[in-house]
Amino acid sequence: MSSTPLTRALVVLALTFAAGALAGWWLSRSAARVELQTVKVPVPVECREPVPARPAMPLEALRARPGPVDLDQFTQAAIAELARREGYEIKLLAALTACRKPV
Repeated sequence: MSSTPLTRALVVLALTFAAGALAGWWLSRSAARVELQTVKVPVPVECREPVPARPAMPLEALRARPGPVDLDQFTQAAIAELARREGYEIKLLAALTACRKPV
């Protein structure tokens, strides 16, 4: 049984076509489809708001003084301290609010 060049060419062509089809099927089967998605996840962020300095309180200064303190001096220092503490509290709340606001 002798094969002609035309028969051999047809066999080689058929095998090449079959190999190409098989390779194409295999590559298309194994190729993963990439799809990008946006995922919204909250990310913790460090608060960089400066902490306000604590003011000197009048009652602390009054305690440091030597000698007795009369009622008028104590009352004046207590009223002044209330005002200072309220101002300090406002500054602290402002810093905390700045840290809690959404980015």
